[in-house]
Formats: sequence, C-alpha cells, structure tokens
Amino acid sequence: MPGYWLVRHDILEGRDHLNFSTLGSEPPAAQRAALYESVNMVQLGAMPLHKFLALHPEAKVAPEQIAVLKAYLDPWKTRTAESMVAPPVANAKPEASVAGSSHIAVPLNTVQPEFNGFPFDPDFLNWKPISFTDRGDNNTFRFVLGNRIAVQAARSGHISPWPDGTRFAKIAWQQESGSDGLIYPGNFIQVELMLKDARRYKATDGWGWGRWRGADLKPYGKDAGFVNECTGCHLPVQGNDYVYTLPMTTAHVPGEDVVNNPAAVLPASLPDQPLDWRSMTVYVDPNSHTMSALYANDVAAQSVNANGNAADGSAYRPGSVLALVTWLQRDDPHWFGARIPAAPKSVEFVHVPASGQMNHYRRFAGENMAETNLEAVETAKRMRFILNLTAARLP
Repeated sequence: MPGYWLVRHDILEGRDHLNFSTLGSEPPAAQRAALYESVNMVQLGAMPLHKFLALHPEAKVAPEQIAVLKAYLDPWKTRTAESMVAPPVANAKPEASVAGSSHIAVPLNTVQPEFNGFPFDPDFLNWKPISFTDRGDNNTFRFVLGNRIAVQAARSGHISPWPDGTRFAKIAWQQESGSDGLIYPGNFIQVELMLKDARRYKATDGWGWGRWRGADLKPYGKDAGFVNECTGCHLPVQGNDYVYTLPMTTAHVPGEDVVNNPAAVLPASLPDQPLDWRSMTVYVDPNSHTMSALYANDVAAQSVNANGNAADGSAYRPGSVLALVTWLQRDDPHWFGARIPAAPKSVEFVHVPASGQMNHYRRFAGENMAETNLEAVETAKRMRFILNLTAARLP
C-alpha cells in the first residue's frame, strides 16, 4: 500500500536523525546536540512533518511545550567563564569527539576534497566577516565569512536568493575561559564551506557543501552521503535560501529575521568603518551579556600574518588600525542555544603611528556613538588589552 510505505519511509528517516532507543549510548555531547537540533526543527516548523500533522493534528507541539524543552536545555542558566568548560568538539555524530587544534598540520593548498568532490578553498582566509555566533549549546564560537560576492549581496540586500558564486566559510573554535572573566576562542575545530550554484548543485538545494575537521583538515563523513546531513539540517530555513546566518548589514530586506540590522548600526561619523575590515578574534563577557569582535585594517591584518602575535602588540606595523566593536547579545532566532550581536555598545580604535610616536586611542559609545574620553590610566589599560588580544585564526 502506498500510504504504508510513505509512513514507513518517514519513520525510518526520522530514526536516522533521532532515535531515543539508542540516544543514551551516544557521547554526552552528541546527546545534547541531538536534543538541541530537535528543538530547533520544531520551533522552525520543520517537524512534525506537515503531511503527518494533516492526519494527526494532535501531534502539533504547542508553544508552552517548546518552552518546557527550552527551559530544560537552557545553555545560559549557570554560564560564567569560571564554570564554563568546553566539551570535546560538539556535533551530533560520535566522531565529533576528535580533538581540535590551534595549529593546522597541513598546507591549505593540499587539503583533500570532500567525499562528494566538493573542493576545499584556501582563499577563505581572505574573506570578510558577515556574522559571529556564540553557541552556548556546545560552547563554541563561529565566524561566518563571505567572499566578495556574498559581502556585496549582503550589503545590497540581494540575498533572497543569494546569487550564484556566493561562498561562505563557517569556522568553529572551542570556547576557553580567561583569567579575566571573559570567554575566548580556544582550539580550532573545523571549517565548513558552502558555494551557491543553483544549476550545478540543484540536487542539494542549489548549494555545494563541505566540512573539514581537526588539525589535519580531514574531510567530514564516511562517504558522499554526508551531504544529506547538511541539507537535512538546513531544510528548516529553505525560506532564507537554506542559510541560517543573518548577515550584519544596513540593507532592509522584506521578511522577518532575514538580516541582522541592529548589529550593523554604526554611524558614518566614525573615523573608520570596521565592519568592512578583517576580523581577528571574538570574545564574550558572560556577566554583561556582550560580544566583542576585534577588526583590523589591511596593514594590521598583514602585520599579524607576517609576524604572528606579539605579546606587547609590537607586531603591528605603522599605519595599523585596530577596532574593537562591542555589542549587546540577542538570541539567534534561527538557532536555539546560540546568540548573535545586537545593538552596538561601543567602538574602540587603536592607531599605530610611525616609529617613535605614541599609539592613539579613541572610544565611541552610547546610543549615538558619541566620542568619550577616559582617564589616562584607563586609556593605557584599554590600549594594552586591545593590542594584546590573540588572533583566533588559521596560521
């Protein structure tokens, strides 16, 4: 009977994603990841399936039931830098226990393609940041970078759909507690790449998918079937062209929660516009519920690439400018357990002048981002802090 086989197919596919009979035998990180993913599938309307609800309307999950699940899984309830301990690489699959590393063990131009033939792109290091994510569900940070086509599309608001040639890189690090009460990127976990080509990748929702894990950037999965995990995970956001990320942009796009306008509201009166620069690192203050990202102009970024991270900031060549942007955080509407930047609180600039001259510090803060002056001692302290921040990047 066709109806029987349709139901059986859905049941078997559902068990592949979440099987409570075997979930208890998975590592704790995998158990948590499966539960968080399930909540997200429900709140985004992907589960239960619409055709199932047509026959069983009583299976619809009520808002108060979702609220109970969220309260049970609440990743922020007791979070502090002191209590936060980063788990092994968090993912829904057992192989997620592979340890990450801050140093890549292979040349990027030698990294092998994914099992489906999707190639690794070493040029992702030169792409610009379009968003940051603080994942409390698995204690990780994510940088989402975009190539020139992606950045231009985000700035103009032409992202429904994203144009062919759009490339994304999502880089993940474990979170690490700092002695100063802040939470920083720790060990590198993985990089995921997406490429939009509606015709070439028609069978996988118009996108090419790849993931490379660990210090040796090993292709993810066991065979080409890994891509079903990617498309299945991104199915709930098909209305956003299968993209979870809300890019930081001032463009106004029709639809709710398509872009992240609040985080991009930096006045044109600032001496520079750091959101157009390279991002070096990110950290979170769990007490003030803020997220900060360190941006660098081309001179500063090239200084770090050439000289590494100097403990006293002396790696930065004359002409370097660093900008530390601090935002309030808000819950990511696309992923329960994650937070993204909201309204900006401050922007701090450090200018590195010619040799023999003093570094220059400027701070802009408040609702109107007005310039504010700090005491000399505090100014020196903030400059040291910014110059000494360690880049969270691939070498």
